[in-house]
Order: sequence, then structure tokens, then C-alpha cells
Amino acid sequence: MMVRLLVSLMKVKERIAHYSRRIKAFWTNYKRNRMGMTGLLILSFFLFIAVFAPFITKYDPKQRGTREQKLMSPSLEHPFGTDELGRDLWSRVIYGTRISLLIGFSAALISVLLGTTVGLFAGYYGGGMGDEVLMRMTDLFLSIPWLPLMLIFAVLFGQSFLNLILVIGISSWPGTARIIRSQVLSIKERPFVEATRAIGARDMYIITREILPNILPLAFANTVLITTIAILSEATISFFGLGDPTHVSWGMVLHYAFTSGAIVRMNYWYFLPPGVLIMLAVLGFTFVGHTLDEILNPRLRSR
Repeated sequence: MMVRLLVSLMKVKERIAHYSRRIKAFWTNYKRNRMGMTGLLILSFFLFIAVFAPFITKYDPKQRGTREQKLMSPSLEHPFGTDELGRDLWSRVIYGTRISLLIGFSAALISVLLGTTVGLFAGYYGGGMGDEVLMRMTDLFLSIPWLPLMLIFAVLFGQSFLNLILVIGISSWPGTARIIRSQVLSIKERPFVEATRAIGARDMYIITREILPNILPLAFANTVLITTIAILSEATISFFGLGDPTHVSWGMVLHYAFTSGAIVRMNYWYFLPPGVLIMLAVLGFTFVGHTLDEILNPRLRSR
């Protein structure tokens, strides 16, 4: 009993040492990439804002002002001015960071889980009936224009925070499925998988124990890239008035700027800050995602 315990502890220690070396090697490669470090700095800035929002602004983002406070230009009291209801736009943009990032991360997670699952089984059973069904379903989603598909789902599911996450997640998984499938088709032919199959291992064991761990880094890198799509999707859906009006997000701020006529009157303090933050967030996630893809994607790494 004691010997088994010692052997188990040694195996755990070896795994920890193995993953520690991999993480150290990954960070060594990552910090050499200027684009990746720039993206990480931008994302750290947004995460700081999202976490410490109550300490950055003293106003409630939903609190209405008086008639005199409507559409005020930027000042020391209101750095981003006020909207048509007298609400402080600085606080709405700051708190909107939380919602936009939360929707982006959550929708990307759903998208990657769906895409990885479909790509994993389609790749493992490549050439069979299961692969044909899954890939034709993927092609169907890819053939439908992205924006109309999301808007249709948004109308069908209704305007709520959770429905918005589901809409974006469900409509953005096909690209991940294609990427994962191509990688699985390569991995399943490698000697260690053939050896596992030769000793009588079942398909589910091979998929979960041998293939899945080897595609997780690629799925992780793809999650970061899809987060950019999710943030843009949320802004687009909300701008068209199909977002959740009970939550403040960058997209909802832009929606109210449009419906109130602030864009026509050129009230730049209303629509410019959320637009710039969306651009910076997308830029940061794109920089980090492409850097992760270069480091973790075997095809790019071998070039």
C-alpha cells in the first residue's frame, strides 16, 4: 500500500514538473513576441477596469439626471459627458466593460466547446457517416451569412443577457470545428495513437485520453480569437436594438447614441468612447490570439 502511494506521488510530481517546464517554455516564447505583449497589456488594462469599476467611478450607470444634465459635454464632473437621460457616460462605459467582456468570454467558451466537440468526433471518424453528417451541418452554418444568422437567432430567443450569450456562441462555432477536425485527422494517425489502439483501447478512451489533450492548446488559442468575434457580435446585436436593455454594455451605449440622434448631432462624447474601447479590445484579443496561435499551432510552429 505504501509503495503504491509513493509511486502515485512520484507520478504526480513528474506531471507537475512536466507542465511547469512547458509553461516556462511557453512564457519564454510568448514574451519575445512584441505583438503578444502589447495585446496582453491592453487586455490587462480592460480586466483592471472590469474588476475595479466601482472604485473608478462614483456614479450609478443607470441613475438618471435632471433636465439640465441631459447631453452635457465632457467636464471634470462627467469626463465623458452625459446621455439624453442625464446618465453619466463615464460610468456607463466603465461598467459596460464588464458586460461586454463577460459576454465575449462566455460566448467564446460555448463556441469553442461546440466546435471542439464536433471537430473532435468528425476528425476521429473521418470519412464515415458521422463525419459526413457533422461536416455538412458545419457547412450549412458556414454558408449562411454571419450577421443575418445572429439577428434571426436573437429575435427567436428573445432579448436577455443569457440568450445573447447563447446566440453568439451557437452562431460562431463552425470555424473552430473545421480547425480542430483537420488537426485530429493528423493526430489520430500518429504512432502513440496507433499503439493505444493496438492494445485494445476503446474509441472514447483514445479520444479523451490521447487526442483531446493534444488539441487543447489549439482550442485555447482559438478561444481568444473567437472572443474578438463575440465582442463585435454583442456590439452589433445591441446596436440594432436586440440586446438586453437591463444591462449596460458598449453595444447598448452605441444603440442609445443612435436612437437619441447623438450621432447626427455629432455629440462625439456619446458614441466615440465606446467605439474606441471596442476597437482596442478587439485589437488586444487579436494580438494575443495570433501570438498564441503561432506558439501553440503545430502547423505554424513548424514553419
